[in-house]
Amino acid sequence: MKSEAVKYAIGGASYQGQLIYDESKKSQPLLLMAPNWLGVTPANVAIGEMLAGQGYVVFVVDMFSDGKGPKGTENPMEFLAPFIADVAGTRRAIKAGFDTMIGEAAKRGIGDSKRRAAIGYCYGGSNVLDLAREGADMAAVVSIHGVLATAKPAGKGDIKAKVLVLHGAADPVSPKAHRDMFEAEMDAAGVRWMLLNFGGVVHAYTDPHANFPPVAKYDEPATRHGYALAHAFIADAFAGRL
Repeated sequence: MKSEAVKYAIGGASYQGQLIYDESKKSQPLLLMAPNWLGVTPANVAIGEMLAGQGYVVFVVDMFSDGKGPKGTENPMEFLAPFIADVAGTRRAIKAGFDTMIGEAAKRGIGDSKRRAAIGYCYGGSNVLDLAREGADMAAVVSIHGVLATAKPAGKGDIKAKVLVLHGAADPVSPKAHRDMFEAEMDAAGVRWMLLNFGGVVHAYTDPHANFPPVAKYDEPATRHGYALAHAFIADAFAGRL
């Protein structure tokens, strides 16, 4: 497995993502991975490597730019507040990461550019949903314990991708009111979407280090079943079975 840092620019600012792929395989689908609020850390790159091992060319996107990412000691919601408020800037960043993934894969002659998808965790879950809202040309998007509410909902026909949300029913970061808003948005936009709630599960349930009840806590069964569904959903989207 090869893992390499990729530098790119957005409006004069420098960003650095991580491209991860199996050099021996040339036709694997492209998967954009938007990490949690900590950004392109070794732990999040490790998640990207796990996903690449499942049969994808993975690009872990940088949502903050050099020098603006978190140190890890901040309150997550306080740190993210200005980024969440800057809807246009955040969507520009995720779209640039998506375009960078496609371009860098093409440069290396790797991946199947006709099969593209995105997956995101926590803050990254909202990032990939925003990528879909911006009309990115991809087959599927998967949001895992993501932020579901948005200040700029999609309109009719805006979203091209099939959408899957894997969520903890007891997640206080995106509670039922936000899920209701999301469902209404997807219906109004005419999207093929699915949402699975894991009963009693809270935020960050895929993170083995999350142990901050009642807000965030790891849940192994939800993680295992969620990944199985995510991979099946993406495969079905590529095959036109959704």
